[in-house]
Amino acid sequence: MSTALESYINRTVAIITSDGRMIVGTLKGFDQTINLILDESHERVFSSTQGVEQVVLGLYIVRGDNVAVIGEIDEETDSSLDLSNIRAEPLNSVVH
Repeated sequence: MSTALESYINRTVAIITSDGRMIVGTLKGFDQTINLILDESHERVFSSTQGVEQVVLGLYIVRGDNVAVIGEIDEETDSSLDLSNIRAEPLNSVVH
């Protein structure tokens, strides 16, 4: 998996954590246990009653055992989204 992550370095990625959080930021590095270092990151908090809230995190480390999904964000498409009009139920935690 680490070889696949190398292509994401210095690109904007979205991470879904096993506790249901969505964190977006620039991937700066990772190690063999998939601990991730993100810069200029923020958490997107979803709600069924109001728009998406973005909580600024800045430089952030996500433990590898907490990563459920990671994917590249198309910055052009992402910047055109009106997050204040998006409604969604928050994700549940992963159940093992």
